Amino acid sequence: MVSILNLKKNYGDFSLDITMDIPEGRITGLIGKNGAGKSTAIKAILGLLSPDGGSVKVFGKNPKELKTEDKKNIGVALSDSGFSSYLTISDIAKILDKMYDDFDKKLFLEKCSSCGLKEDKQIHKFSTGMKAKMRVLVALSHNARLLIMDEPTAGMDIEARTEIIDIIREYMAEKEERSVLITSHIATDLEGLCDDVYLIDNGKIVLHEDTDVILSDYAVMKVEEKDIGHIDQGYILSRKNEHFGYCCLTNQKQYYMENYPGIVIEKCGIDDIILMMTGGK
Repeated sequence: MVSILNLKKNYGDFSLDITMDIPEGRITGLIGKNGAGKSTAIKAILGLLSPDGGSVKVFGKNPKELKTEDKKNIGVALSDSGFSSYLTISDIAKILDKMYDDFDKKLFLEKCSSCGLKEDKQIHKFSTGMKAKMRVLVALSHNARLLIMDEPTAGMDIEARTEIIDIIREYMAEKEERSVLITSHIATDLEGLCDDVYLIDNGKIVLHEDTDVILSDYAVMKVEEKDIGHIDQGYILSRKNEHFGYCCLTNQKQYYMENYPGIVIEKCGIDDIILMMTGGK
């Protein structure tokens, strides 16, 4: 669906330099701290900025060269819906009906209703969670093959976030050729949703892994100062000084469990990886 090769973009002190792919039939997560480069990558995919180097291909084409039919196969949910805040859901449905040949107005209104979005209520009267749900439903409304979602669950409580995630899951389950790129700084949202995750820090991809591999093979080891020199360093991805010695991140949990039974080894998730690989919060 999307191929990014050595994409470079410079903004004064910040420089983006990434390579990544969004395969067909998968949900790919791009996670990192605020300001890490997630939104810049999204803008490059959508053709909203010109790279300083490298290439971006969407459906095999430069984003700026996509034809109208190609663009109709992309659904986008950004922080701003692009609609006037004084429009209602009914108004938006009429606009989408004119924009897309395969827009199902009845289904769109039904989904909005099931999510608590009233047809006659203006956008500016919606809560943060309602606005987020509306943006996602608009992105899904024309059966796009590729969905690009930038922080769709930001600022929402856990109930609203869960509802958004369920909507995305259902959409993917309908057709196997669909793909999703979703950015977030909320790691728990992506653990149960994404097939694979890219971790971006300061404009660079510092880790790419299948989510199930992260959850099964990655671990944080607590190693005392006196022991650090006696263990194999070959599978340690990152380490941090602690009062007892070191916290070490590994992607070979089983190896260390079998060979170093005296070391404390704890299962980790994406949040732990962010902390260990970027020093973030």
